[in-house]
Amino acid sequence: MTVSDHLFVWLQHCLPKRLLTALIYRIARIESPGFKDFLIRHFCRLYAVDTAEAIVPAGGYRSFNDFFTRALRPGARVVDTSPRALTSPCDGTVAERGDLIGSDVTQATLAAKRRTYRLDAFLGDAARARPYQNGRFATIYLAPYNYHRVHVPLDGTLVGLQYEPGLLYSVNMTTAALVDALYVKNERLVCHFESPQGPYALVFVGALNVGSVSLTGVGEVLPRADRHAGPLPLPERREYRRGDELGWFNMGSTVVLVFPAGAIEFTDDFKPGAVVRMGEQIATTAATL
Repeated sequence: MTVSDHLFVWLQHCLPKRLLTALIYRIARIESPGFKDFLIRHFCRLYAVDTAEAIVPAGGYRSFNDFFTRALRPGARVVDTSPRALTSPCDGTVAERGDLIGSDVTQATLAAKRRTYRLDAFLGDAARARPYQNGRFATIYLAPYNYHRVHVPLDGTLVGLQYEPGLLYSVNMTTAALVDALYVKNERLVCHFESPQGPYALVFVGALNVGSVSLTGVGEVLPRADRHAGPLPLPERREYRRGDELGWFNMGSTVVLVFPAGAIEFTDDFKPGAVVRMGEQIATTAATL
């Protein structure tokens, strides 16, 4: 790690992260045509965003946030229909994948240091964490230029939503390498599913400038004014098919998937540094558990 990497993380320790995130939240929702068009135009130029695949509503996007959370045209993503395919829930870059050592999740693998965090602390529920002992996990980082909607990777029933308040550090690989238990420290929404292959968890991890998560058909569920950890009410929709839209980040962040032992086998191409697109197969599921 370079001096600039350490300085970047040190600044995050010092910044009023929640205040800054609240400011970005408001700026991203300004509907002034000149202002929001300026932000969108310069963002696309800075990050080389592919806008051709997006659905642009009549009259354009109402705000920068509407653009950032844009839906895609039909056919822009193809969901693998192989019977035992586990598909990527989002576009992004694989930050990590691997095995749970007992109940520890590897946060980042470094040449000189291996950082881990406790799964029960990450999920916020020891009982729900128990089935994942010695299981598998994957972490996918969504960069600013990515499509930011999150989809269900496997047929299942949504059986629980858990809110875990926390801080809002950046979730890029530099911060993950230098901040202990980063994902446990950051705010997150844990979605628990039951499937024919057993339980699995999909976790939205908040980050600097990302204090808001919306669920499809429900609307914004984070941030929460009370900031108390605990279960959230389930939406009316509980049954999902692979590839169905689950929700989105209002600005970008990270998705973590957790599975029981023996439930999945990652494909050879799904490894740290690989770029994935929503709907691509990233693992093969067991027939049943």
